[in-house]
Amino acid sequence: MSKKRPQLTMPPEEGVLLHACCAPCSSAITEWMIQNDIRPVIFYYNPNIYPREEYIVRRDESKRHAELLGLRWVEGEYDHEEWLRVVKGLEEENERGRRCLACFKHRLLASARKAKEMGLGCVTTTLASSRWKSQEQIDEAGEYAESESGVIFWHQNWRKDGLSERRAQLLREYNFYNQQYCGCEFSLRNVCKKSEDK
Repeated sequence: MSKKRPQLTMPPEEGVLLHACCAPCSSAITEWMIQNDIRPVIFYYNPNIYPREEYIVRRDESKRHAELLGLRWVEGEYDHEEWLRVVKGLEEENERGRRCLACFKHRLLASARKAKEMGLGCVTTTLASSRWKSQEQIDEAGEYAESESGVIFWHQNWRKDGLSERRAQLLREYNFYNQQYCGCEFSLRNVCKKSEDK
């Protein structure tokens, strides 16, 4: 990839914490950042992921990727029971519904607080690389995290500037584990239901 910045913007502050949901979604983003002289701290905070075995596989892939790039990698606490309390009453919501917004707010606030604790100026998220996620919800969650923490949310649509296509290439190059559902048991249930309906 050539070094270019036609659509993506540079971070508003020094020091970037990248909330990472998985290695595949991080791959093109971190590549772009490094090419643009940004070395983010990768924060793996995903208490939504179910079951724990799935969490561990995704965690280990994220850490492996960070180590290959020589980037600092930090793991947040895996407290799935607390996450279930956050989304209580929203279990039947469709993907991109209110449950997803509550989940994003929870994870991005924790990420912003970690950035503040580490003395980093802004936070962004790999969630904004997925075509299955609502960019509007991600932006709303990021703004919420910023208002609650004082850490700037770096708005980016990480699908732009050829990054979606590059993600697919890097997934094959790194031979990443590529999950088939968002992470929580409710998204898994939806995937299973769709398979049964075929």
